[in-house]
Amino acid sequence: MNASPDLFGKVKTTCPYCGVGCGLIVETATDGQVSLSGDPDHPANLGRICSKGAALGETLSLDGRLLHPLIGGKRSEWDDALDLVASRFKAAIDRYGPDSVAFYVSGQLTTEDYYVANKLMKGFIGSANIDTNSRLCMASSVAGHKRAFGSDTVPGCYEDLELANLVVLVGSNLAWCHPVLYQRLAEAREKRRTKVVVIDPRRTATCDIADLHLPIAPGADVALFNGLLAHLEASGSIVTSYVHAHTKGLDEALGVARPWSLSRVAEATGLVRSDIEAFYELFAKTAYSVTVYSQGVNQSASGTDKVNAILNCHLATGRIGRPGMGPFSVTGQPNAMGGREVGGLANQLAAHMELESWSDRRRVSRFWGVRKLSKKPGLKAVELFEAVHDDRIKAIWIMGTNPVASLPNADRVRDALLRCDFVVVSDVERHTDTTETADVLLPSAAWGEKAGTVTNSERRVSRQRPFMTPPGDARPDWWQLSQVGRRMGFEHAFDYGHPFEILNEHARLSGLENGGARDFDISGIGDLTRHDYEVLAPFQWPLTADKSRQGGRFFSDGGFYTADGRAQFVPTPHADSGKAKASRYSLTMNTGRIRDQWHTMTRSGRSGRLMQHFAEPYVEIHPADANEAGVADANLVTVESPHGLVTVRALLTKSQRPGSVFVPIHWTGAHAATGRVDALVPPRTDPVSGQPDSKRTAVSIRPFRAAWYGFLVVRDRPETISAEYWAVARANEGWRVELAGQTVPDDWTALAAELIECEPGEITGSPTYCAADRSEFRTAVFDGKHLQGAFFASPGPVAVSRSWGAGLLAQAFEDNRSRSSVLAGRGADDDAPDKGATICACFAVGINQIAQLRAGGPTTVEEVGWKLGAGTNCGSCRPEIQRIIDAAKVKESV
Repeated sequence: MNASPDLFGKVKTTCPYCGVGCGLIVETATDGQVSLSGDPDHPANLGRICSKGAALGETLSLDGRLLHPLIGGKRSEWDDALDLVASRFKAAIDRYGPDSVAFYVSGQLTTEDYYVANKLMKGFIGSANIDTNSRLCMASSVAGHKRAFGSDTVPGCYEDLELANLVVLVGSNLAWCHPVLYQRLAEAREKRRTKVVVIDPRRTATCDIADLHLPIAPGADVALFNGLLAHLEASGSIVTSYVHAHTKGLDEALGVARPWSLSRVAEATGLVRSDIEAFYELFAKTAYSVTVYSQGVNQSASGTDKVNAILNCHLATGRIGRPGMGPFSVTGQPNAMGGREVGGLANQLAAHMELESWSDRRRVSRFWGVRKLSKKPGLKAVELFEAVHDDRIKAIWIMGTNPVASLPNADRVRDALLRCDFVVVSDVERHTDTTETADVLLPSAAWGEKAGTVTNSERRVSRQRPFMTPPGDARPDWWQLSQVGRRMGFEHAFDYGHPFEILNEHARLSGLENGGARDFDISGIGDLTRHDYEVLAPFQWPLTADKSRQGGRFFSDGGFYTADGRAQFVPTPHADSGKAKASRYSLTMNTGRIRDQWHTMTRSGRSGRLMQHFAEPYVEIHPADANEAGVADANLVTVESPHGLVTVRALLTKSQRPGSVFVPIHWTGAHAATGRVDALVPPRTDPVSGQPDSKRTAVSIRPFRAAWYGFLVVRDRPETISAEYWAVARANEGWRVELAGQTVPDDWTALAAELIECEPGEITGSPTYCAADRSEFRTAVFDGKHLQGAFFASPGPVAVSRSWGAGLLAQAFEDNRSRSSVLAGRGADDDAPDKGATICACFAVGINQIAQLRAGGPTTVEEVGWKLGAGTNCGSCRPEIQRIIDAAKVKESV
């Protein structure tokens, strides 16, 4: 259980990005420089690390940090801010009742933060109006688990990916969203010849290791897995011994599934019949099968049914809870699981207990010493913010998340918060789309500054340890919540002095009157000392006080948490809700993550290296759809739905299904003029889980008619950008900005001075070119030997290498000739060669470097790794490297 922290400035902690929960070793040098590496002893990653994790040291600056409490935008003291929060919440409760207030929290919080928030709201305020941004990523999986198993239990372990003979990936771009798990699977496939099937409307990077890719029509997963269940019966593959001993309801589920013939499935899914048949036969004959699913399943108006359709197939074959077998939900956030454990969702209690269970409420009430514990579920995320908009919620406290950018119908969410009587936001960032709506801003300690625990997708609890002192007045979220609880009159319940006390309390509650009746039990750590907490090693729950259960899998021999101990098959009728019928919105938009970014980029966007992969928002569109819309590759386009619009760059690719487009979720009002894709997504949710349907938005696409285009590299981020389109990204020594406008500026010099933040006279005194007809303009302003900013404008997309342009900020210019050469928009022959767009973020290797290596003769991904390093760290760029090599081979063969 114990693992002492390393000496000599080394700290073992856990990555703050996805739900894999990788262990990291952080080393701080005497000069304050921070370096990171994967922890070889952590069971989740065994030393592996992804591009985002490798760049964490580049995200620790204090630029843009919220350092002090603010009331009405003005600096205040903690006592004043906390007194105001407590008094305004108390006043709303006294006048309108406990359901007039709400918390909206985050999977970025530690379990200790989450526990205190849930305890304060449900136990002492007496409302269940606390929900989390995890509602947006895994609520359907929670609901599906509970319907089938009687509990929100993930049955398996990461090791199962390496022990299976077949891994089915459903709605999961594992290569980009969970890169370390992808590495583990790719290595297992290489060693064991594991078969991999990818079910995804897009051909993603993950498909590069797939033996079979099924480009399913959006929303058709239930039809596909109903057909699989029918095939399992028809082929005699149902394991009747397991079904009879440990389940119920198979006949009802089969009654819904049997009509799904191969032909009907093919029609509903848009798949080739032979491919469906190949998948069904492979699944039926391969006992050691794991089905991994993620947001492509969960983020749907039928997400819970999709989950249960998958679970039905595993229950029918008894492939659950055994090595190399089982369904596996991989979560998106570092502590989405921890939030589920403490009851962070509006329909949960605590420690996997139920709000609507009288015995559970009585147990928790007695443990917390309260009489007004909430008796009914609260408002789920989408309906919660609708209640804010309707003035039913009078005060809301938002912690560690950015709902104005991430919730569906995001413009209405912003409007709701601007109308709300009292908005509190706890964050590490001063300026986000959501902090701009706050009456009170509270500065939170960030990752690397606070202590806590998080739980990953395989139920493994790990420590997050501080290696920096919180800056300014920043404090942990659990401390903020405790202080408000005490000011509201609950001093005895929130007198925590250290997070280990909170974890102890949480652990004791999990074991209270449990005895195996509930899946979640970590009572084995219910009496930790502070020293025990400091040296706590990763462990997988359950971990009971008597040590009778210590980690492992669930349900191999039944033992489900339903009333009769049997798993429930759930009939899952396929209802094609379809996209909007209006011809104006004829395309279906999918949303999701990209390789090197995370959520709304408040952390990952701080790394210039990570921003080089994709520096501006974009839409992937099939060439046939682009042609019909009059859109060429790299054009700017407007994507519009009935709820909103974005302007983004077009990326034409046959990886997209015809009729479908993909737009990443990451860009916000801080990074682009109109890049908040969730402003387009309708507030349609799954009726069981309340999870938004983020994968099927009806949209239209049209060209953005630009009269001019611009490219800017600048040392300091401009405060004002006078252009209809702009997208700003960090470079290693400053910023790069893409611009476009629909009207040619009257004065290029004035615009350049605004962007570079200098006097117009400095422009006229610097190397400058302006075409006689004013169609083109270029200027470069210097501060001594170093470039302050360079601006290029033209009537078409600016023909300047972006990597070369960003690199100018790191160069020294000794004479007027070298300064004037900047206007050429390219380096001299003896300059360092242009790397091109970044392919490998870990080692900053560009597409031109790989292409140049390929030009020297036939090469492989492995040779690129040997010579350039690309693909040898996290491995998530290896599919792109292979595509570059394959494209070169095709070109040579023509």
